[in-house]
Amino acid sequence: MNLPKIVSELVKTQNNFDSVAYANCFSEKAVVFDEGKTHNGRKEIEHWIADANERYQSIMTPVSYEQNGTESILKADVSGTFPGSPIVLSYHLKIDNELIQSLKITG
Repeated sequence: MNLPKIVSELVKTQNNFDSVAYANCFSEKAVVFDEGKTHNGRKEIEHWIADANERYQSIMTPVSYEQNGTESILKADVSGTFPGSPIVLSYHLKIDNELIQSLKITG
């Protein structure tokens, strides 16, 4: 599967549990929507993913990727220490200037 560089980096940093590198995949004013909560800006995203990494130890395996302009959907098989693992999640991404501007994670 041919993923854009920033999406490949997002997967790699998630699988390495590197919350700082993960957050650096996002623009300074990026927004993440996950589990009914909104996380604004790179620092909040870093704290959110660090907490999620500690709680869930999630590993992503890309299943499919569709892109339409600046919007794309990455479907990934996600396994970890959460109820219902593994599960296929959809990562709705808006990418601009090679950085993620927004991410919404859905089941």
